[in-house]
Amino acid sequence: MSKIRFAIVGAGVISPFHARAIAHHPEAELVAVSDVAIDKARQLAGEYEIPYVYADYEEMLKRGDIDVVSICVPSGMHAEVAIAAAQAGKNMLCEKPLDITADKMSRMIAAVRTHNVKLGCVFQRRMMPSVLAARQAIADGKLGKLVLGDAYLKYYRSPEYYKSAGWRGTWQWDGGGALMNQGVHGVDVIQYLMGGVASVFAYAAPLLRDIEVEDTAVAVLKYKNGAFGVIQGTTSVYPNQETRFELHGEKGTIIVADSGIKQWKMLDSGEEAPQVGALATMSSTKPDDMSSDGHYIFVDDILHAVKENREPLVNGEEARKSVDLILAIYESARTGKEVHLE
Repeated sequence: MSKIRFAIVGAGVISPFHARAIAHHPEAELVAVSDVAIDKARQLAGEYEIPYVYADYEEMLKRGDIDVVSICVPSGMHAEVAIAAAQAGKNMLCEKPLDITADKMSRMIAAVRTHNVKLGCVFQRRMMPSVLAARQAIADGKLGKLVLGDAYLKYYRSPEYYKSAGWRGTWQWDGGGALMNQGVHGVDVIQYLMGGVASVFAYAAPLLRDIEVEDTAVAVLKYKNGAFGVIQGTTSVYPNQETRFELHGEKGTIIVADSGIKQWKMLDSGEEAPQVGALATMSSTKPDDMSSDGHYIFVDDILHAVKENREPLVNGEEARKSVDLILAIYESARTGKEVHLE
């Protein structure tokens, strides 16, 4: 079968994750890259043998040999690029978060549906084997009625990190801080596992860093299924803590973390935790490891979504759920009130 041809918009720190995954996929070809800082685009092109380089992504989108666009620009520009790509008839793989406002996400999804193209979003934590095992256990009723679902998302980002790019830590381009940037993956996972959030009450503020947005947040959740939970998200703790999800039901407990399953205990059952691995990381240099790499999984998914004319694993409607929840957390922190999600 013919290869699916990719282009990348944005040659910043996340772009090599996409470039490497595309370059290693036997059914993909990387044909172009654009960045307003064209030297960055040229550098990425040199590293991954990308033949065409542009400063203007809209000019690049005029190419007839592009099937999928990887969107790797700052979060607040995702919708702008996605709408232009949809209008050009291009499918797309968007970095997290989908965008940073409800209106932008709605317009982005509408453009995708109007122009009949595919939109996938990179949420690789959903594909962690431990998360998939936990979701299946919940679906099988092994925990019974769920009562608590907690996410602990504790990262460290130095003052220098926020000074390293003008968009970091800003409402306009980053859309938020510890939750919207670093924690969005974990926010996505806990709402995914628990089946959606009904309401939230939260605190969020920059407690340590000199930034507009939060470096620390706590939220109390009520899920649609009636269970309660908490989210703790921060970039202000040293050292980084392992991301952790704790799920409790009437029949037992499942706790999963970056390193795998920490607890799998069911009432009146001797069932042992399933033996699962972890997603590969960028430190892996073996091509054989790529099949379990988070970005490779999503490159493979959008590629086959295009070939098979099906929805991607995490489409626009699904990807916006984590952002809608984070926006509700921000609204609660700002108003001091419980916020109900639609």
